Amino acid sequence: MMDEAVNPNNKMSTLTKTVATIGSSLIPVINKLHDILASSGTELSDISVPQVAVVGSQSSGKSSVLEALVGRDFLPRGCDICTRRPLVLMLENRSPNSDDDRIEWGEFRHLPGRRFYDFSQIRREIEAETEREAGCNKGVSENQIRLKISSPNVLNMTLIDLPGITKVPVGDQPSDIEARIRRMIMAHINNENCIILAVSPANSDLATSDALQIAKLADPTGSRTVGVITKLDIMDRGTNACNFLLGKVVPLKLGYVGVVNRCQEDINKNRSIQEALAYEEQFFHDHPVYNSVSNHCGIPQLAKKLNQILEQHIRKDLPHLKAVLNSRMHAAMKELQTYGDVVESKAEQGAALLHILRRYCDDFSAMVDGKSPDMSTKELFGGARIHYLFQSMFVKLLEEVDPCEKLTDEDIVYALRNSSGLRNVLFVPEVPFEVLVRRQIAQLSDPCHQCLWIVYDELIKICLACESTGLKRFPSLRRHINDVVRKFLDAAAKPAETMIRNLIEMEMDYINSSHPSFIGGNKAVELAVQQMRSSKERADAEKVPISDKGQFSQTAAPRSVLNGVSNQGNHPQSNNGRPVLTVAENMMLFLLHLEKKT
Repeated sequence: MMDEAVNPNNKMSTLTKTVATIGSSLIPVINKLHDILASSGTELSDISVPQVAVVGSQSSGKSSVLEALVGRDFLPRGCDICTRRPLVLMLENRSPNSDDDRIEWGEFRHLPGRRFYDFSQIRREIEAETEREAGCNKGVSENQIRLKISSPNVLNMTLIDLPGITKVPVGDQPSDIEARIRRMIMAHINNENCIILAVSPANSDLATSDALQIAKLADPTGSRTVGVITKLDIMDRGTNACNFLLGKVVPLKLGYVGVVNRCQEDINKNRSIQEALAYEEQFFHDHPVYNSVSNHCGIPQLAKKLNQILEQHIRKDLPHLKAVLNSRMHAAMKELQTYGDVVESKAEQGAALLHILRRYCDDFSAMVDGKSPDMSTKELFGGARIHYLFQSMFVKLLEEVDPCEKLTDEDIVYALRNSSGLRNVLFVPEVPFEVLVRRQIAQLSDPCHQCLWIVYDELIKICLACESTGLKRFPSLRRHINDVVRKFLDAAAKPAETMIRNLIEMEMDYINSSHPSFIGGNKAVELAVQQMRSSKERADAEKVPISDKGQFSQTAAPRSVLNGVSNQGNHPQSNNGRPVLTVAENMMLFLLHLEKKT
C-alpha cells in the first residue's frame, strides 16, 4: 500500500492506460468547441454542447471530487463557501511522450498563452479572479472561469464546478443568496446536453439531498443524472450506503458512485491525493459491504463512468450538433460573400472607398429626388416627405398662428397713451401701431424654426437609410460617414437659423402699410365712422315703436353706405349679428372715443 502511495499517479495512470481510447477523438473536439462558443459571446450562446455540471450543497465534497479526478490540489478550500463563480474545467488527456518536458500544466482562458506548471499558482489565480469579479467578502457571480488542464493522468471530459447551495447569507451575500445560486445552477443543468453530477454526503439523509432535489427539477426522469455519495468513511458504525449505491432509495438511470475524500485534517497536513486514492482503494477493499459493490466505488470508477457517459451523450447528440453548426456556417459564408472580395493593396482600398462614397452620394440624391429603386409604397419618404412638410405641415403651423393672440384692448390703450407723452394727440400715431405689430410678427419665429428641425430629422433618416453593400461590409466606415453627415447637417442648420431670424427681423423692421389689403388712413377712418353710425342707428331703431320700424328701416337703409364703402360687404358678422372689427378699426374707434370725450 505504501508503495502505491509513494508512486505518484499510480492508480489514475493505470486507468488512463486501459481506457485512454474512450472519448479520445470526440471529447477534445467538444472542448475546442467550448472555447470557440465562449469566445463568440452571445452570438452563439443558443448552441448547447455536451458537458458535466457538478452540483451539491456547500461542503458536500464537490471540490474534493474534482481534485481527485485531476489528481492535483488546485481548487480553493475552506470551511466557508469557496466556489463563488462557475469554474469550467476542461481535462485533456495528453501522451506522456510529448515534447514538453513538463507533462502537466493548466491554462486560463483570460490569460491565453500563459501556462501554469505549479498548481498552487492555479489556486491563487482562481482566488484572485474570483475576488476581482465577486469581491472579497463571500459574494457570488455568474461569470465563468475557464481552466484547461492537460495531463496524461486525466480522462478527456469537461466539468463545470458550480457554487454550493447555501441557506444563510454571510458577508456581502444578499438575503436571497440561496435563490440566486439555485437560478445559476438551473441555468446550467436545464440544458438537455448537460450531464448532472449530483454530489451528496453520506452522513446526511440522501432523501433530503439538495443536489438530488435540484437535479430532479431539471431531470425528472433521472436519465442524465449521476449520483456521487461522498464521506462514506465517516458514516455511523453499523450503517452503510449500499442501498443508496444500488439505487434502491432514490433510483437514477445512470446509477451512483461512492467515494472517500480527504478530510480537512488531511489537507492541513498536506496529505497528497495519491495517498488519498490509495487509502480509498484500501477502504473499499477491506470493507465487508462495499467490497461486493466495487464497481460502484472509487474515484477511478467515477472517472471512467463520466468519460463513457459523456462520450455516449456526444455520439447521440453529434448529428444534431453537426447540423446546427453547418447551418450557422452556411449562413456565415453567405453573409461573407455579400461583403465582396478581399481588398489588400492600398490602391484597391482607395478605389473601393471612392466607389462606396460615390454610391452613397448617389443613393442620397436618389432618395431626395424620388428616383430611388427601393422607394416605399406605404408611406412618404425622402424628398416627397420634405415637400409634404413644407406644403402641408408648415402651412398648417402658420395658419394656426393667431395674429391677435395676447393682444388686448388694454395693450392698445397703453400703447397709444405712452406714445403721446405729455401731450394729447389728434391723430393715431404710427409708433404704437408698429410696436404692437412687431410683437405679433415675432410669433412666426417658432413655426419656422420648428419646420427647420423637422426637415433636419428627415435628412438624418435619409442618411441612415442609405445602406449600400459596401457600407454593410465596413461598419466602422458606416459609422464614420454617419458622423460626418450629421456634423455637416448641424453646420448647415446654423446659417438656416440665422436666415430665418433675419427674415423675421426684416418683416419686423419694415411694416408694409402700402399693401392693397392693408386697412389704414382714410379708409380706416371711414370704416370706423360707418361702424359708429351703424351702431347708433341700430340703437335708435330699438327705441322706435314697432309700428314705426318699417318706415325707419326704409329711411335708414341709404345711410348704411358711406362714400361707396359697404359696411356688410367688408366686415364679417359675429354670432350676435354685429360686425367683427379689425385691430386698426378698434384703434381708430378708441381714438375717436377719446377725442369726443376731450
